[in-house]
Amino acid sequence: MKQMINIALPKGRLGEKVYDIFEKAGYDCPSIRENNRKLIFENEVNGVRYFWVKPSDVAIYVERGAADIGVAGKDILLEYSPDVYELLDLGMGKCRMAVAAEKGFRDNTAQTLRVATKFPNIAKKFYSEKSREIDIIKLNGSIELAPILHLSDVIVDIVETGTTLRENNLEPLETIVPISARLIANKVSYKFKNAQITALCEKIKLNCDTVVK
Repeated sequence: MKQMINIALPKGRLGEKVYDIFEKAGYDCPSIRENNRKLIFENEVNGVRYFWVKPSDVAIYVERGAADIGVAGKDILLEYSPDVYELLDLGMGKCRMAVAAEKGFRDNTAQTLRVATKFPNIAKKFYSEKSREIDIIKLNGSIELAPILHLSDVIVDIVETGTTLRENNLEPLETIVPISARLIANKVSYKFKNAQITALCEKIKLNCDTVVK
C-alpha cells in the first residue's frame, strides 16, 4: 500500500475544477464523483485521500498537518499568512484584489480614509506602503453597501468581472494584487513525504495546461 497523501479541497466549483486537475494527473478517486454527502474519499491504489473543507479553512488544515497539501486562494494566503509552502500557481479562480469606490470618488488625503473590507491585513499592508492613514471597517458580507450608505469611503475586495460593482454604481480604482488558486503544502509533510508530493507536482505540471509553471 502506498503512503497516503491527504489533500484538502475547497468546497464549491473551484474545488471541483481542482479535483479535475488531480484526476487528469493520475490521482483519481472515483467515489468523489458519487452522489453522496461524504466528506472524505480515498483511493489506496493511488495513495490519495481527499476531503472537502470550507475554502477559507484549507490553509488551516494544511498548516496544522491535518492535510499534507491543499488548494487555497492567494487572497487567503496573503490575509492570514499561514506557515506553509506555496508549491504551484494552478492558474484557476483568477480574479484580483482591488480598491473600489462610488463613481466620481476623489480621495481627500487630508482626512483619514475609511476602508470597508473582509481583508483587513491586506488593506493595512497596502495603505501602509502608501503611508496613507486609514480606518479599517471589518465586514463579512455585502461590502458594496458600505460606500453606498456612507459607512466607508472605499472598499477593498475581490473583483472578478466587475459586474456587481457596476450594478451598484461603483468602480475599481486600483488593483492591489492578482489572485488565483495555489497548491500549498504542510512543511513537515513536505519533508517526510517529499518524493510523493514532488511527483504529484510534476505530474500536475505535465498534464495540466492551466498550471502556471
